[in-house]
Amino acid sequence: MKQIGFVMAVLAGMMFSCTGEKDQELVSDQLKTELSDQLKTLVQVIPDDKVPHSFPGHNAEYGMVDYHGWTSGFPAGSFWYMYELTGDEYWKGVAIENTVKLEKAQYLTNTHDLGFMIYCSYGNGFRITGNEDYKQVIIQASESLISRFNPVVGCIRSWDFGSWQFPVIIDNMMNLEMLFWASKVTGDPKYRDVAISHADVTLEHHFRDDMSSFHVVSYDTITGNPIEKQTHQGLDDESAWARGQAWGFYGYTVCYRETGDEKYLEAAERIGDLILENLPEDKVLYWDFDDPAIPNAERDASAAAIAASAFFELSTYSEKGDIYLEVANKMIESLSSAQYRATGGENGGFLLKHCVGHKPANREIDVALNYADYYYLEALKRQKDLKK
Repeated sequence: MKQIGFVMAVLAGMMFSCTGEKDQELVSDQLKTELSDQLKTLVQVIPDDKVPHSFPGHNAEYGMVDYHGWTSGFPAGSFWYMYELTGDEYWKGVAIENTVKLEKAQYLTNTHDLGFMIYCSYGNGFRITGNEDYKQVIIQASESLISRFNPVVGCIRSWDFGSWQFPVIIDNMMNLEMLFWASKVTGDPKYRDVAISHADVTLEHHFRDDMSSFHVVSYDTITGNPIEKQTHQGLDDESAWARGQAWGFYGYTVCYRETGDEKYLEAAERIGDLILENLPEDKVLYWDFDDPAIPNAERDASAAAIAASAFFELSTYSEKGDIYLEVANKMIESLSSAQYRATGGENGGFLLKHCVGHKPANREIDVALNYADYYYLEALKRQKDLKK
């Protein structure tokens, strides 16, 4: 199945690139120039000890975070992708500068977000440069992350706040990729074992019959059983919060890549199909699939960027690869349009507009968010690689 899906995806990618190939390349060059010019506006405002998280932030200026912030790794990751996309040494320098300022994060044991923080920054840096210092940081971060694993529950604890006994959020699926990597480079299976256990327990308890997911599941640490299920950042507990669906979709696509286990492929396909069923005409997701205000509900370009990146990868594994590739291309086309992509230094220098962070808390509604830019650039790179 994997080989069939890969062949279909490659053929589809070849057809996409061969039709009007000259025009496509011209657009690509123009896009890279515009992305570079736009992000240089953002680089100018980055302080020595923080990175930009959002625009506008709480004070109507930039929202900034230091190495403790769960989104601290995304700007560096975006700059590494810009270096790959453009070959411009300027972006390598900016990427290095914004990677190494996160060095202390590798020792944090009070967060589950180390994959976001370290693998998106140091991980991309190591992949591109082979810097052994980066490698050691990622291994230490993986060690810190598995310190949060509870063998009774079978999961990594997500949050240390609130009244939940042992909360696990769907976002945590995104941090497993770093653990798979750590086992491969160290030869120690413990990281991979934690990742698989977490993925299996999440698959059993986080999803409804239609493969929409809850945001938060809290477990009893004595029995290991789920005791509470909520959708903390969505419309309500029974709704399908768009970014949560994208996190799960991307996470199980990675799990299939790393294990070859068909149950993860099936999970990714079913979540992907749910996303397809809820796409508006321009393929940019509404912030929650069940918002009664649709079609006038807010869009979430961050959820669309995450999903597009996952669709590109899943297209290389699935027998439905041609369908997934087509929708990924359309999502990127929309995100690259003037409706969603900023130019000329507007939007604080961030690339994408119209993202939603935490609507129930009335925070980050219709703003720019750094993880939207990161997954948008990752999706562009994956699209480029498929065209090759």
